[in-house]
Amino acid sequence: MTSLAVTKRYLPWVVAAALFMEQLDATIVNTAIPSIAASFDVTPLSLKSVVSSYILSLAVGIPISGWMADRFGTRRVFSIAIIVFTIASVLCGLAVNPAMMVAARLLQGLGGAMMMPVGRLAIIRTFHKSELLGAMNFVIIPALIGPLLGPTVGGLIVHWFSWRYIFLINVPVGIIALFLVYKYMPDHVSEHKRPLDVLGLILFSSGTALLSWLLEVFGEHTLAPSTALAALGVSLGLLVAYAIHASDAQFPLLRLGLFRIRTFRISVLGGFVARMGFGGLPFLLPLLYQVGMGLPAWKSGLLMMPSAIAAMGMKLFSQRLLKRFGYRQILVVNTVCIGLTIATFSLVDSGTPLPAIVALGFMQGFFASMQFSSMNSLAYADIDAKDSSMASTMSSSFQQLSTSFGLAVGSLVAGWYLGNVVQTDRAMVTNALHHALLTLGLITAASSLLFWRLKPNDGDSISRGVVAG
Repeated sequence: MTSLAVTKRYLPWVVAAALFMEQLDATIVNTAIPSIAASFDVTPLSLKSVVSSYILSLAVGIPISGWMADRFGTRRVFSIAIIVFTIASVLCGLAVNPAMMVAARLLQGLGGAMMMPVGRLAIIRTFHKSELLGAMNFVIIPALIGPLLGPTVGGLIVHWFSWRYIFLINVPVGIIALFLVYKYMPDHVSEHKRPLDVLGLILFSSGTALLSWLLEVFGEHTLAPSTALAALGVSLGLLVAYAIHASDAQFPLLRLGLFRIRTFRISVLGGFVARMGFGGLPFLLPLLYQVGMGLPAWKSGLLMMPSAIAAMGMKLFSQRLLKRFGYRQILVVNTVCIGLTIATFSLVDSGTPLPAIVALGFMQGFFASMQFSSMNSLAYADIDAKDSSMASTMSSSFQQLSTSFGLAVGSLVAGWYLGNVVQTDRAMVTNALHHALLTLGLITAASSLLFWRLKPNDGDSISRGVVAG
């Protein structure tokens, strides 16, 4: 077997393993907040910054990761990302006060920010477009199952061990990942080393960081409406300022001109809207299971597992389905299917048979996996090799924002229907959450209209190996 064949065989697993570690840490800490607060002798609410600091670091770090990969090479940057992430994990596990924890989480987020776009970039530059879908199937799995498994794994670790092991468990994983990176990851360096757009970095990163923070605290009513609106105005103003700057800059941080490419534009923006619908599920389903149906946390966590299993199994079918039906037909129909599945969760209550809930979770994971695989791979269908780094960075930046938007929309919709409902009245809570799920299902299904703008042969270079003439 040639060295390239070996690289192609193991690289998707290497990237997926590192991304799983990063995605898991984004959600696993939520379960441990009460235990961490008790250890530091502070209130759980005061530790909100432990979660938000990680999100802020991702928002700031992702935009610069593509430039770093072009300048220093994918292997070196990805290795540094794993080293930074692992060291920060140790510091999190050794933290003795909230300030040290927040500082370590900021560092951890910066390491995680470099993993996502650089890992994808290594995949894109290693595989031919006709091979890209199969490779990307591995890379999307962490994004799907990380948020689902995080609360479950975190709860089990906190229950049986100390909260510190949530972070320290990353050490052996990081060491193994680092070894595999040096062994199997190619070192792609761009021939055209563009200068760093410092002003663009300041404008875009500060704008997205502020917007991500607002979405993270959204629904908790910890900010006065006037303060929230002012912060929103500042964040949008910074992003508009970046768009104006990027239109004139010779080497912009993110080249917005890529949105003129139809497949890239529809994949990124259509995916952004779609995630606003189904992105709230990791927030709403645990509420339905635990608060509405009165299930214990461990049982609620286990009910999220079928989605993860289906997401992993879907990679066996996605290539054949996309080759048979094409991106346009798959994305239009599959988005509606996700919406219908989310809406069907509104029928789940304490009287629903367990096998039916498991089957519904399996269907949701199946369709979600198909959606992620399709949207993420379509983004690169018409991207030239010289623009792959820029496309990967832009796609990752918008996906990070869409994750925050999805959770915020889920929180907003749930808060709207819950209103003044007494949390101890399970029937009323369940009814309110049913309405919230119906609303999210409708939003998701409606987002399928965005994919109608695709042409029947869009994405054929990936799904069918057809080179555009």
